[in-house]
Amino acid sequence: MSTTTVTYLGGPTALLEWGGLRIVTDPTFDAPQRYDDPDESTLTKTAGPAIPRRDIEPVDLVLLSHHGHKDNLDWEGLELIAQGPMTLSTQLAASELWGGSVLGFDDWEQQTIGDATVTIVPALHGPPGSLPFVGPVVGFVLEKPGEPTVYVSGDNASLALVEQIAGRFPAIDVALLFAGAARVPGLDAALTLTSEDAARAAELLGAPQIVGLHVEDWEHFSENRTDLESAFERAGIGDRLVPTPRGERVEL
Repeated sequence: MSTTTVTYLGGPTALLEWGGLRIVTDPTFDAPQRYDDPDESTLTKTAGPAIPRRDIEPVDLVLLSHHGHKDNLDWEGLELIAQGPMTLSTQLAASELWGGSVLGFDDWEQQTIGDATVTIVPALHGPPGSLPFVGPVVGFVLEKPGEPTVYVSGDNASLALVEQIAGRFPAIDVALLFAGAARVPGLDAALTLTSEDAARAAELLGAPQIVGLHVEDWEHFSENRTDLESAFERAGIGDRLVPTPRGERVEL
C-alpha cells in the first residue's frame, strides 16, 4: 500500500496522492477576483490557492464534478485541463470543454486507470428540482486493491444520494465532502452540503476520515470551516474530521 496524502489548496480544490496517482479535485487556481457572467450568478473569489497551479504539476487525473461554475472550474483550472491530464466529469462537460482529455459519464459508470477504478456516482447541486437551474454534477468513488476507498462528493447537497452511495460502497475509508452551504440569489436553498448535513453524510458513509472542502474563499459560501468543525463536534464525530491546514501535505 502506498501512502495516501491530501493537500488542501482552497475552495473545492485539493491534491490527493493516492494509489500512485496525483489527483486534483475541481481545479480553481485563479487569484481573487469577481466573475460576472450574464448567464450565471455573479461569484466573488476572496483568496487565491495555497499553492500555484504550476507548483502542483504533474497531475495524472482531474476529478471535475461540473464545469459551469467558476468556483469549481476557473480560468487557471481550464489551463490545467488543457494540458491534457485525464479529466473525469459529466457528459455535458465532455461536450463543451476543448481537447480530448475530458471524459463524460453517467451515474454509476466506471473508468479504469491501470488497476484503479473510478466510479462516477450521483450528485444533486441543490434541492430537488434545481437541476434545470444549476446543471448536472457528479461525484466519484476511487478503488484500488490494497488502497483506501475514497469518496469525493463534488457539489452534492442530497443526503438521499449519499445514502445510496453508502449502500453501494459500504467500506469507504476517506470521504472528501464539499460543504459550505453555498447560496446564490434566486435559489432559496443550499446548493452544497450544510455543516449539519456534512456531519450526517459522514455518519451515513461510516468513513473514519473526513476531509472538508468547499468551505472557504468564496463569498457565496454561507458556512465556513469553523461551522463545519462545530457541527462534527455536536454530532460526536469531531475526531473524524481531518485537520487540513492550507498548503500542507497531510497523511491519511
